[in-house]
Amino acid sequence: MGGDVVVRAASVDDVAEVARLFAAYLVFYECPREPAEVTAYLTARLANGESVVLLAEVEGTAVGFAQCYPTWASLELAPAWVLYDLFVDPSARGRGVGRTLLRAVADRARAAGATTAVLETAHTNTTAQALYESEGWVLDTTYRTYALTL
Repeated sequence: MGGDVVVRAASVDDVAEVARLFAAYLVFYECPREPAEVTAYLTARLANGESVVLLAEVEGTAVGFAQCYPTWASLELAPAWVLYDLFVDPSARGRGVGRTLLRAVADRARAAGATTAVLETAHTNTTAQALYESEGWVLDTTYRTYALTL
């Protein structure tokens, strides 16, 4: 696998390929789910226009994805994107797939009128952190993120 990385918007027709990658992403974060659950979740997000899924392909094979949720930045009174999921198949890592996906997210968010994009990653995921920072993403030192399990 040595071709160029092509990124395109996924549609409901791509759910099987995205679900395969998404399932591996969930295993990476130690949150495995049944394939039917993963497929149903992605189908609903795409069919309802609730997320933007970008699919990275090399020589026609899906090797990575990014899932973003368009939202609003209240302090900026403008659209914003949340990059919630990004995953590259281990067999394709080190080939620029993640970097290409990050750039595609930024380009599409700008084109959609967003003034900011945000993401979170695990404190221990230093490889991803280095990539994000090399692409101009800045660690937020002003705000803390809190979560409430419901």
